[in-house]
Amino acid sequence: MSHHGEQVPDHLLIRITQRNDPVSAVSEDDARRRSVAYPKLMWGAPVFGHAEEAASGRWRILGLGGDQPQGSRDALGSHFRRLLGETPETAGHAAVRREYQAAIRLLDWEVVDDLTVDGRRYRIIRAQPFVRMGPDGPEPPRPTDPDPYPPGRTRSARSPEEGFVIDPTATTGLSDGLLRLEMVPACYQAGIVPDEVRADSRRALATHPNVVLLPVGFTVGEYVDRAWQPRSFTTYPTPQAARDSAAFRFSDIVPNEDASLDEIRAAYTRALEQFEAPRTDEFEIRGVRCRVTRVERFVRVGPDGPEGPRPSDWDPEPPPELHCQQLREQGLLPDPD
Repeated sequence: MSHHGEQVPDHLLIRITQRNDPVSAVSEDDARRRSVAYPKLMWGAPVFGHAEEAASGRWRILGLGGDQPQGSRDALGSHFRRLLGETPETAGHAAVRREYQAAIRLLDWEVVDDLTVDGRRYRIIRAQPFVRMGPDGPEPPRPTDPDPYPPGRTRSARSPEEGFVIDPTATTGLSDGLLRLEMVPACYQAGIVPDEVRADSRRALATHPNVVLLPVGFTVGEYVDRAWQPRSFTTYPTPQAARDSAAFRFSDIVPNEDASLDEIRAAYTRALEQFEAPRTDEFEIRGVRCRVTRVERFVRVGPDGPEGPRPSDWDPEPPPELHCQQLREQGLLPDPD
C-alpha cells in the first residue's frame, strides 16, 4: 500500500517516511517502547463528529466527540446557523441564505448524514477510540505528548482534531504507519458485540478499507474492583486538561443523590475552593487510584471519504423538531402558541 502510489487509489495509500529530525526520532522511540510495554489494544465506544470536504478525498473535521450521531447532526445544524448569521441579508446573498435555511430545516426534522450546501459537502463521521493496555493498566501520556498549559489554565486549550484534515495520502512516520496497517483489518470480535454490530464492522472493511489516525486525546481512568475503567468518557486535548477535570464528577461532589439544589450548589462551591489539580499522571480521588490515560482514535476511509454512522450505532434521539412534535402528540409538551 505504501510503495506504488501511481497504481493505488488515493484512499488506499499509506505513505511511510523516515524522518531524521531529533523530535521525530524521540517520538518514534517513545512509540516503540510503549508498543512493547502496552501491547494490548482496547476499543472504546465510537464517537461522532461533523466534517466538510476540503478537497477531493480530503475532509476537514469541524467538531468531534459526540457519543451518538444525532448530537453531531445538531452540531452541524448549529454550524449552518452560524454561517447564516454571517451571511449578509442582501439580494446578492439571498440564494445562499435560502440554502442554509433549507439545510437547517432538514436537519431539524430528518436524519441526514451527508448533504451539500452552497456547493460544499458535509458529512457526519464516525471515529473509533482505543487505549493501549499493559500489565500495570492503561497507557499514560508519553514524554513527547505536548502539555503546554499549567494546572487550572487549560480551558483555552483547543481541541486538536478541530480543523484536522482526514487525508489518507499524507505522509506518516514508521510507528504510525505500522499502526495504521494493523488497524486496516481490525473489526469487532464475535461474541463480544451483538451480531448486527459485528456484521456492520466487517462490512466496513470493504466499504472503507483504509484508516487515518486522528490527534491523540486524554482522559482519566480509575481502578475499581481490581479492574481499570473510564472515570469519564470525555476526551481532553492535553494531559493537564484531563488532570484539571479529574475531581469534578457529580457523585464525588454530591454523594447524596437526594440533595437539594441549595446543597448541590454549596457542595460544588466547596469543591471549587478545595480543588487542586493533580500534577502527576497517577493520583487518588477519595481513595480511588486514578491515571491520566492516552486515547488514540482512527477514522475509516473509502473512495468517497470518511465513514459515517453505521446502522447498528446507538442513536436513540430523533431530530429536535421531530422530537418536539412527538412529545406534543404524547401530551408531554404543550402546543406552541
